[in-house]
Amino acid sequence: MLTNSLDDEFMRRAISLSQQAMATGSGPPFGAVIVRGGGIVAEGLNCVHANHDPTAHAEIVAIRKACERLSSPFLEDCVIYSSSEPCPMCLSAIHWSRISAIYFATDREAAALAGFDDALLYAELQRPVALRQIPMVQVLPGEGQRTFDLWAENGHVAMQTRLEKNGRSEKPAPQRC
Repeated sequence: MLTNSLDDEFMRRAISLSQQAMATGSGPPFGAVIVRGGGIVAEGLNCVHANHDPTAHAEIVAIRKACERLSSPFLEDCVIYSSSEPCPMCLSAIHWSRISAIYFATDREAAALAGFDDALLYAELQRPVALRQIPMVQVLPGEGQRTFDLWAENGHVAMQTRLEKNGRSEKPAPQRC
């Protein structure tokens, strides 16, 4: 993927946010910027310590803000600039939100050298469930399956996280969690 001066500008902003996270103590030095059509939609810096939330990585914070701003869980026409290669959790959120491209400054090896090593997580994702470090135990699979059966009986289809009913996109009435 070729880059241009705007890419440099957005990446510099992501890097600036990472330095802000470090300077303010809100969390480790990570920043992210989400862009659509050449303009910034949302920004995030790591807020793990400030929010007492292990999921408050810069990319997640930026995705939450962008989705709120655009009133959609999907960001198909957006790209993300991250000060470092996204961790497995953030990469998953990027996929779920359908962001179309990822630009990053430092790679996972540079992050590992700075003490942010995700090698265990990448390895865990490759292991069978029964061999993972954190025990995973399936409980009441039949009852859990009934929920999916009811979903299907009502004509719902989840197409890569897009809610559809009888083949038509459906926008349910918003309810805050």
